[in-house]
Parts: sequence; C-alpha cells; structure tokens
Amino acid sequence: MFVDECVIKATAGDGGRGCVSFRREKYEPWGGPNGGDGGAGGDVVLVGSHDTNNLVDFKFKPHWKAGRGEHGLGKDCNGKEGRDAELRLPLGTIVTDVATGKVVAELILDGQRVVLCKGGNGGWGNTHFKTSTNRAPSRANPGQAGERGEYRLVLKSIADVGLVGFPNAGKSSLTNAITKAHPKTAAYPFTTLHPQIGVIEFPDEVRGDRRLLLADIPGLIEGASENRGLGHRFLRHVERCAVLLIIVDMAGNDGRDPGEDYRQLLNELKLYDPSLLKKARLVAANKMDLPAAPANLRKFKRRFRVDALEISCLEGTGLEELKTELLSRVSALRRKEKVSPAAAA
Repeated sequence: MFVDECVIKATAGDGGRGCVSFRREKYEPWGGPNGGDGGAGGDVVLVGSHDTNNLVDFKFKPHWKAGRGEHGLGKDCNGKEGRDAELRLPLGTIVTDVATGKVVAELILDGQRVVLCKGGNGGWGNTHFKTSTNRAPSRANPGQAGERGEYRLVLKSIADVGLVGFPNAGKSSLTNAITKAHPKTAAYPFTTLHPQIGVIEFPDEVRGDRRLLLADIPGLIEGASENRGLGHRFLRHVERCAVLLIIVDMAGNDGRDPGEDYRQLLNELKLYDPSLLKKARLVAANKMDLPAAPANLRKFKRRFRVDALEISCLEGTGLEELKTELLSRVSALRRKEKVSPAAAA
C-alpha cells in the first residue's frame, strides 16, 4: 500500500517537576535544601531517510508522543530527560501545521533532523530558591508542558526521472523493463494507482557505480491539472524530478492520436505548474513494433520538431539507448548544479 498524504498528531514530553527536599543527616539536622530539578521532556523529531519512500506507517499510527521527563529527587538528584520520538520520513516530505496552514518543515536531505515539537523544561528544585533570608524554601517549580500539534504530511517524490504519460501508454511496462521495480501491468488503463519508484542501474564496467531513480507516475487524463482523476496527487510527484520522460503510444491504439496525446500532456503540465515545461524533457515513442507506429512517428516529428527515441517495451528494443540517454542528461544537470556562481562567472 502506498500513502503519500496523511495527518498526524504529535505531542512532546512534559518536563518533570522539581523536588522539595532538605538535607537531614546525623549531626546536621538543618543541612538546607537539596531538591533536584525535573528532567526535560523529550522532543518530537523528524528525520529524513532515503530508506523509505512511503507514509504508510504514519497513516496507521497517527499519534506520536515523546517521553516525559522524570521528577527531581532529593540529594540534588535531577530527573532523567524524556526520550525523543523520532519520525523517519521519506525525502521530499513537506510538513504543514493543520491549524495555521504554515509549512513548518521540508525534508530533502538524508539524515536531516527537524524538531517538530519541543519538550517542556523541567521544573527547578527548591535548591534554586534558597536566599539569605529564606534558607529553607519549600517551593519548587512544576515542569512545563511539551508542545503539541496536528500536522499534515505530504510526499513529493524525489527522483532523477519522472515518467509521464496517458493511461495504457506503457509506463508500467517500461518501468518493469529498465528498473528493479515491478508495478502491475495489464491491457487496461489505470493499472498503476500510485507512484512507483524504481532504480535504473548501470554496469560498473561501463559507467562506474551509477544509478538513477525513476518515478512512474499514474496515468494522467485530460483535466488532471484541475484535479480530475486525482491529478494533483499525481502531478506533485514530478515537481522535484530533474528530467521528464514523456512516453507516447505511437501506435495510436483505440483511435488515439499520438500528437494530440503529447499536446494534452504538455498542456496539463503547464496548467498545473508552468515551470514544469522548463525541465529537461525526453520523448519515448513506445509500441514501435506495431504497424501504424512508423507513420505516426513521422507525423509526430513533423508537428513537434522533437527528438523521440523509438522503443518497444514488448520486444525490448531501444531500451538500452533510452537508459544511456537518461543517464547522460541527468549527469549533465548534476554537473551544472555543482558549478559554483564564482566558477560560472
């Protein structure tokens, strides 16, 4: 089960109360105050992790609470701090305060830590209240309450390549063929109901230790930018991708026009977020093994003046060339991102 949006309730630990205690030993009946401080409550901490790409754990466990601080004890013994509650979230998770609508955290780096709710401070013991005029204070502070709140978690996948296309264009078949992910494939639309993240690996002797992450986005439909067919939940997963791989059914099955499909896909991306059209784009012309595909491809190229890599997921042709081209484009973008402003000048 894939979950990319859920709501959680987080509660940090309360601080322990301070202790009222006096030193009473043989020959020192008036030894003075020795009450320890209460321990601080634990924090609720968000931790970015590349080992997960799903929020399913938080859907079925929406309540998260850190440990409370222990109370102070006599003989100047301070209470133990409460244990933190750590929530390991997939990279690309945006955390919004439900009450205010404000984004409070965005996890994009592995190991990134953000304190979501701060634990309460422990109360002072009566030792702190000793003065020259009050040598036996019977006062101690209670611990402070920990912060709490309700938060919405929304996952926007972080992947090198976002695979976009209309239903039944062959996205899942392509993902199966070039990655280690195994989404369901069938001869009907919407076999993919949630994004799939696959890894494209390259032989060490050819490219070194390299790999790409590919996000297989469920099939878009016309009106996806208006949230038809859960369009917004699908489209947000391509926002962080470096390269968009648009797969087109070049055989024109079911009377579809490949050129019109491509135009509608670009239009939906533009209506959702115009900046998506500024991303590097690559077209994969699928189903080139079928008779009508070559003629449709010629019309397609005349209309759009774009390079389209010819592939057939059924026969496996053109897939290695596609992988090589994706690696080349993503690597070029990575090198460009590493150039500092000073070096670029």
